[in-house]
Formats: sequence, C-alpha cells, structure tokens
Amino acid sequence: MIRPATPADLPAIHALIRELAEYERALEEAKATEEQLHEALFGSRPAAYAHMATDDSTGAVIGYAIWFLTFTTWRGVHGIYLEDLYVRPTARGGGHGKALLTALARICVERGYQRLEWSVLNWNTPAIDFYEALGARPQDEWTVYRLTDEALTKASGTS
Repeated sequence: MIRPATPADLPAIHALIRELAEYERALEEAKATEEQLHEALFGSRPAAYAHMATDDSTGAVIGYAIWFLTFTTWRGVHGIYLEDLYVRPTARGGGHGKALLTALARICVERGYQRLEWSVLNWNTPAIDFYEALGARPQDEWTVYRLTDEALTKASGTS
C-alpha cells in the first residue's frame, strides 16, 4: 500500500500536487514542473523525498507524501517535515493517509529523528480531526511566516 516513490511516479506526483492545490483553493500557486520535481526528488542532491500510496487491488497511485529533513537545535537531531499529504477523495477512509503517516513515523523512530511536523490550513477540519485522532497536537504558540515573490526579492536586498 505504501512505497517509496520512483522517477516513474513523477506524472502522478505532479497531478496529485495540483489536485491538492485545487483542494486548498490555491491552484494558481502550484507552479512546480515535473522536471523540477525530478531534480528535487531524484537529482544528485535530493531536497525532498516522497512515498506513494497505492490501491491494493489495482496498484494505481491514489495518494502521496512529500517530506524533507529538518534539524532541531534543542534536541540536536533531525526530524521530518511533511510538506504534502494527500489522498484522492475517492480513496479516503481506506487507511492510506494513516499508512503514509505511519511510514514516516517509522522512519523517524528507526533513524532516531525526534519530530514529525507539518502544517494544516485552519479551515481544513477533516484533516485536523484526522491528525488529532492519531495523537498529533497543534502548536498554537507558533505562527508561520513566509517571504515570497516581491517581498522575498526586497528582503534579499537585490531589487
């Protein structure tokens, strides 16, 4: 049901990213190309990793998780940041999302990583309920900040 991604999965990964972006009401922001994803996931210096969820009977890809390593100075070890977790609506409820998170938690435990973290949109109550049912807890005392586009250029001092 869950396996590491291969380069042959790139078209499916790209399609799933776009589906997730549409669900999150931000399709116009999903600009990554298959070529960029290939370099990020399978290039000489991967920036991220991916796991695929497949249908047990057909083998069809029905979901994915993309993640990368973090580092916590307070604990002195790596962790995993889950960038994307998505299961197609027609396959939800079949245990694929939980299986993807279980696979990442297992990687953390086996490698001595001490955190598995991710963000969720405040309005996405089905996802919040799912995560909390697994034992995940929100980190309410932190606010995520982001620089992009013109603000990033301005902050770089290169404009």
